[in-house]
Amino acid sequence: MKLYFSPGTSSLATHIALIECGADFELIPRFLTKEETRTPEFKAINPDGKVPVLVTDDGHVVTEVAATLYYLARKYPAANLWPEGDLNAETEVMSWLSFAASTLHGSRGKGAEFMDHAFSVVDRKLGDRDWLTGRYTIADIHVFRIYWKFKIALEAPAGTYPALEAHHDRMLARPAVAQALDVEDGFKP
Repeated sequence: MKLYFSPGTSSLATHIALIECGADFELIPRFLTKEETRTPEFKAINPDGKVPVLVTDDGHVVTEVAATLYYLARKYPAANLWPEGDLNAETEVMSWLSFAASTLHGSRGKGAEFMDHAFSVVDRKLGDRDWLTGRYTIADIHVFRIYWKFKIALEAPAGTYPALEAHHDRMLARPAVAQALDVEDGFKP
């Protein structure tokens, strides 16, 4: 497989999932700062001009974070990132993926008040659980990436989102997360 990515962007979630799954993959950087996702060559792969783009071994192109995470979780069931066969749990993961893509990610452009509300919702729903659905899934990866990226813009004092902050720390302690962050830090435009 190939992952077209830009360091530190939404594609980080797909990168983490690839490592969690133990997948064999090639990283292909496309730097947003250099507008490398706007070239005709890249737009031939993804007309939206966005990352992540996951090209499967059979040449299928998967775009959008939630779709790439779902694909990987289903392709690699041994990674246990998807609650296969439990309709309620599957629906809960899908709900979190939708919330992450629309509400969390969309809150950034609406200002600090909207971001605070969105992350407060996550904090309340997470409560005293270690993971969003009670077990580690692709939903945790997606929500982590957004909070990891946006937490500085939130300018919230430590302790504002205690459950989410603890979740963030648990995610940073995962080897796949540490590896993906380390690898992406090594790519410079």
